[in-house]
Amino acid sequence: MTISEPIKITKTNLSKRDSVDFDNIPLGRVFTDHMFICDFNNGQWNNPRVEPLGMIPTHPAAMALHYGQAIFEGMKATTDKDGTPLLFRPAKNAQRLNFSAQRMGMPEFPEDLFVEGLKELVKIESHWIPKKDGSALYLRPFMYADEPFIGMRAATSFKFIIIASPAGPFFSKRIRLYAEKKYIRAAEGGTGEAKAAGNYAAAIRPTEIAKAKGYDQVLWLDAHEHKYIQEVGTMNIFFKIDGKFVTPKRDGAILDGVTRDSVITLLKHMNYSVEERPVTLSEIRNASQDGTLEEAFGTGTAVGIAYIQEIGTSEETIHVSDESPVGLEINNRLNAIKSGKSEDHFNWMLKVE
Repeated sequence: MTISEPIKITKTNLSKRDSVDFDNIPLGRVFTDHMFICDFNNGQWNNPRVEPLGMIPTHPAAMALHYGQAIFEGMKATTDKDGTPLLFRPAKNAQRLNFSAQRMGMPEFPEDLFVEGLKELVKIESHWIPKKDGSALYLRPFMYADEPFIGMRAATSFKFIIIASPAGPFFSKRIRLYAEKKYIRAAEGGTGEAKAAGNYAAAIRPTEIAKAKGYDQVLWLDAHEHKYIQEVGTMNIFFKIDGKFVTPKRDGAILDGVTRDSVITLLKHMNYSVEERPVTLSEIRNASQDGTLEEAFGTGTAVGIAYIQEIGTSEETIHVSDESPVGLEINNRLNAIKSGKSEDHFNWMLKVE
């Protein structure tokens, strides 16, 4: 699917950028001056545009509000030493957005327009990209059903939008996970592989419970036996056991993380064995007890690499590790590639000239 219309650019007369303290950026609360928008009507995408960030008129019967047809992506823009903006694997995010769209009964968005829309927005907002190490301009492409209709069917009109928010480092300390044995995130055949808004809505209550217990995130287990590890609240997860890395195999209930895929590639490039297979909580417990559990970390666009200290349940605490040397090296390598300080052997970075 392609679209022949050029992207229309309308710039704001007054930027908010100078009012932001880039040394103390509140997470997810500061937004740049512009947004990219495209509309789906009459079976096709039309009117791609970049315009000043503003409110979007929404009918109270908009179907996304009632039936949940809403998906999103998460990405980051950084700069190289010359100040040129860089995008990390944007085509991969475009492909995943369309995978989510297929699962949720939504129209696919043209992948070339996805990338071009990102480029145009990042060009205009390049002065919003933070310079501090570990910081970036977070990009949020999303699509939702805006057709006003009360009835259970696929919508016929949608909006695709990209907004941007400067962001500092996500986790600055080692994190503690709570293995949830009552609530579930996803089941095979459900929407776990899609980056659908409803997946995250269902996770809010269990996450609040975990945080009330003193943990940082939920460690999700399988829906049937609460035995197999799936992923963390905002991350995929890796364990180093007896010199080898293992990560839960994608089974229809685990998100196809872009950072996950990149970390697997980097680990193999560093000559580590990586196994994608079922991983049980009892295996991690046993590895902790016999000393073969060497480290664990979460991976995600927002968090980057998050080093895991321990995993708790209602019955026990599993100590993971006090250090994450390979996780730290992976984080440094990823950041070096994203900032243009290291050679991009994998052709991941897209320059926004």
